[in-house]
Amino acid sequence: MTDALFVVSEEGYWAEECVEPLTTLESEGVDVTVATPSGSPPVVDERSLDPDAAGGEAAAETFREVDAEHPALNDPEPLAAVGADGYDAVVLPGGHGTVWDVNQDRHARQLLLDAVGGDDGVALVVCHAVGILAFTREADGTPLVEGRSVTGFPNDWEEGIVDDDEVLPDGRKLPYWVEDEVVLAGADWDAELDADTSVTVDGDLITARGPGSSAAAAATLLDEL
Repeated sequence: MTDALFVVSEEGYWAEECVEPLTTLESEGVDVTVATPSGSPPVVDERSLDPDAAGGEAAAETFREVDAEHPALNDPEPLAAVGADGYDAVVLPGGHGTVWDVNQDRHARQLLLDAVGGDDGVALVVCHAVGILAFTREADGTPLVEGRSVTGFPNDWEEGIVDDDEVLPDGRKLPYWVEDEVVLAGADWDAELDADTSVTVDGDLITARGPGSSAAAAATLLDEL
């Protein structure tokens, strides 16, 4: 059986970016495990459950149901207790919450490094979770993302969300901008702003721009698996 590990934020994950890949993989027989930094259930960003953001009331209701009832989402493993070698894929859904927990978690970074650097694994990183690439280093200190082609949540979109003081609608100050940090780490960044979806494959690393690209990202991951 094919196994996938989802690393999901406790500070606010974006519903579509988690639920779309999760349910798509499960529908194809992939066994899914969920991990969070502390092992507590992940917290959904309530903005992502608004019908306008979710793509309609039916989609929003599906996201609410999965968040409330999915066994793995409601009984996750702590990140420190899992390893990439037990999984065929590691998936990091996005959401602003990742900039505070998943992207800064050393165990999450090691999982990503092992998945991308190993012989068998593959990683899918979506939206704000792409920021983890800026903080993940090879053993010699080289950024994992250096020289790799990636997409992710673009500055152009972030500008439409934060206020003049870079504060989010929920009152939290954005600590860094994903595009800026990943580019500084040496990535070849292209969020394909003129395209409806943006998914980039570079070796064992798949990145997706954000909302609207999750279905394409899930299909790409299945192809890679």
